[in-house]
Amino acid sequence: MKYSNITTGTFISRPNRFLAHVLVNGVDTLCHVKNTGRCRELLQPEAKLILQHHDNPARRTDYSVIGVYKGDVLINMDSQAPNQAAYEWVVAGADGIFGNVVEVKREKTYGNSRFDLYVESVDEDGVLHRTFIEVKGVTLEQDGVARFPDAPTERGVKHVEELTACLQDGYEACILFVIQMKGIRHWEPNWVTHEAFGEALCRADEEGVRLLAYDCLVTEDSMQIDASLPIVLTRGDMI
Repeated sequence: MKYSNITTGTFISRPNRFLAHVLVNGVDTLCHVKNTGRCRELLQPEAKLILQHHDNPARRTDYSVIGVYKGDVLINMDSQAPNQAAYEWVVAGADGIFGNVVEVKREKTYGNSRFDLYVESVDEDGVLHRTFIEVKGVTLEQDGVARFPDAPTERGVKHVEELTACLQDGYEACILFVIQMKGIRHWEPNWVTHEAFGEALCRADEEGVRLLAYDCLVTEDSMQIDASLPIVLTRGDMI
């Protein structure tokens, strides 16, 4: 995915989940934060931010925060970017892991649930596969390990449980963790922050929900899904 009208700024403070004070061209400027997660390890004083300028008089803010440098690593922190990048990746064939993709739909409803992607694909034997995919963006990193979530997410637990239920009706299900940076060794649940999410994920894995983690090639004006990464569900266990 590509952005337009990109510039940079310096982080000052974050008064709430949606807004940040950013030094832009020497001026303290109120910017929209396109990620309502905590992001405390990213939005540090004087961090270099990547901003998108919006030429829209109806907006309260002229800029949105879409990325941040954590040391030398550029991290995309736009919470909408993983879904778009995942859609483009699946449409392009998703490295063949789903077979020959013939149809992709976004925000597909199933029962009382709505999942990010619905994919129909055909394997080498001509068998049709119908797969629901839930996409989770990941910005939390420590010592080369990416974790999700960065805050408790009952909604995330609900998504995992609903995906598992799809299997009973003959669908396939997948959770795709899109890690919005490079330089990651593996992904794992954030057990300390939300143990229930990790437990739900382990149950889903046992029931047959497919778990995938991919890192991304990130530039100041783009993000693209790149390479598969190992998933560690419990200590010493990789899939």
